[in-house]
Amino acid sequence: MNVNRMKKRILLLLLVIPALIKAQDVMTETRQELTSPDGAYRFTFYQRAVGEDNAQMYYTLTYKNRPVIEESKLGVLIENQLFESALGIPNDTCHFWCENLKLTGTEHQKTDERWKPVYGERAEVRDCYNEMTLKFKKGEGKGNRDGGYDKRKNYFMNIIVRAYNEGVTFRYHFPEMTNGLFLHIVGEQTSFTMPEGTMAYYERWAQGPYELRPLEGWGKEESERPLTLKLPDGLSVALLEAEMVDYVRGKFRLSAEKPSTLETSLYSSVDIISPYSTPWRVIMVGERPVDLINNNDLVLNLNPACKLADTSWIKPGKVFRSGDLKQDRVKAAIDFAAERGIQYVHMDAGWYGPEMKMSSDATTVSSDKDLDIPALCKYAESKGIGLMVYVNQRALVQQLDILLPLYKKWGLKGIKFGFVQIGNQRWSTWLHDAVRKCGEYNLMVDIHDEYRPTGFSRTYPNLLTQEGIRGNEEFPDATHNTILPFTRMINGAADYTICYFDKRLKNTHAHQLAASLIFYSPLQTIFWYDRPSFYQGEPEIEWFENLQTVFDDTKVLEGAPGKCITMARRKGNDWFVGALTNNEGSAQSVNLSFLDKGKTYLARIYTDGGDKMKTRTQVKCTRLLVDSSQIMQFALKPGGGVAMQLVPATDQEIEEYKKYRGQVL
Repeated sequence: MNVNRMKKRILLLLLVIPALIKAQDVMTETRQELTSPDGAYRFTFYQRAVGEDNAQMYYTLTYKNRPVIEESKLGVLIENQLFESALGIPNDTCHFWCENLKLTGTEHQKTDERWKPVYGERAEVRDCYNEMTLKFKKGEGKGNRDGGYDKRKNYFMNIIVRAYNEGVTFRYHFPEMTNGLFLHIVGEQTSFTMPEGTMAYYERWAQGPYELRPLEGWGKEESERPLTLKLPDGLSVALLEAEMVDYVRGKFRLSAEKPSTLETSLYSSVDIISPYSTPWRVIMVGERPVDLINNNDLVLNLNPACKLADTSWIKPGKVFRSGDLKQDRVKAAIDFAAERGIQYVHMDAGWYGPEMKMSSDATTVSSDKDLDIPALCKYAESKGIGLMVYVNQRALVQQLDILLPLYKKWGLKGIKFGFVQIGNQRWSTWLHDAVRKCGEYNLMVDIHDEYRPTGFSRTYPNLLTQEGIRGNEEFPDATHNTILPFTRMINGAADYTICYFDKRLKNTHAHQLAASLIFYSPLQTIFWYDRPSFYQGEPEIEWFENLQTVFDDTKVLEGAPGKCITMARRKGNDWFVGALTNNEGSAQSVNLSFLDKGKTYLARIYTDGGDKMKTRTQVKCTRLLVDSSQIMQFALKPGGGVAMQLVPATDQEIEEYKKYRGQVL
């Protein structure tokens, strides 16, 4: 290149740069702020000019004046030229749909309410937030009105932001329009620029393993949600979504242009009719990792209240999975459940034929099975047990409206949806509509495979649990299990499927006992691959007999992903405590200050006893008297854990049992 030409280009660049900088200046008149009720979170919105009459939308977020989200884009991508042309409306010519949105007004409101869930980790939930609605419009209001038909090119969009003490959330809302336009959403500009040095607990799919990664080098790979992050200053952050019922699955990908930036990647396009709201994008921050779990009611708060008039038939409980699909074997499972304080028996795949074939008929028992399901339901009911069945989505799609009244007639209490598809809008809408329909027939639902909860169980509590987790079916190691509470479990209940007697376990039996408490599920499957004959009188099974699946209070006491976690849950006057450690093992302390002061409790303690124990599970059962002033010490074996039930001690028990004296258990 000749020198003169290069000089001219440099001069031209020097002339252009100031103009570009000026063009991208913050439009101060658009700057809006929202803080949480306690003042810890500060959300700031503004637009930057990107050309004549065009602007991009941005936001930042701080927590206690510490940066959490640096300047990041907001917006949706809409391709609407086909609809515009069909209705005789001039085509929108902007490069990005949100570029020519004009901020027309801002509204603020406050909410502070309490509500009682049908079941949950806590008996009462507080819903307290400050809200800001940013109102936008595009179009000149010009065009024809023929006989009341509006052909003006007008669009409206709001950004609704809520700041809770537990986190900040926002969504895009499209008010009802008068011009008849549908909206074809092809993507989102929603991004999250994190401080340099942030690490992410990456997971490629809902049942995949976790990997701690920096925000670089992902290529085309995407990470599941929720995505838990470690900031370089020590803060823990979780990015989630809530109320995803008529949209598409969103994941996180790295920006190709901007370092340390996560972009929202949609599975496919979305077609909507206004009024319409997108799912909530949620940002939670914790000074300790456990804060993320303790604040997980936020997901439920972002969903509508219960829409079922009668919920008395929804009864959480423990589940025994019966894989032996023979009449006498299912009866034996029902008998075992009744003896061991288990509320449900689940008949798994295969009872109606090959589950992956569209030709299989889920209204009839397979010809090679001797099952009489109505008779089994009557037998189970006589024992105080409910019977549930597995049905693959292929059969549900074809037969749902026939199956539901039939299953109610048989006396079934619930259905496990198998191998669901939840990526695109069609399957998302179908799945949540199917849950609604099950509610009409008093049928509880457990969704398996790739479904991740976003709080729908508040609105339709007959959806008690779901998989969407790398659980015990995959026989994960202990370190994986210590990551799950800080990642997957923030979003909601998980059917982890305890496989207590299976020889393939990669962690101890005390670890399994603790997992049944820590991995919350209103339908808690505690014997997944097991049979009644596997039980040989192991004394620690009393833990499962006494275990509750819904609670009045939950406290995560301490922990860090990949290392350990200790959790306490209360039902009535009784406390249940569980602690998990990783593959290396750890010393673990349990501060009992959550107990009522002045009361003595009997602690039923289940630890890994090693070779000294003569049972094949090697669980040591100990009873000691404790109170709120004490800190209990445990030496957890590699892959181990501890489970405790703490009950107010009777006078007789105070006389019979020794006090805890600070020894390591």
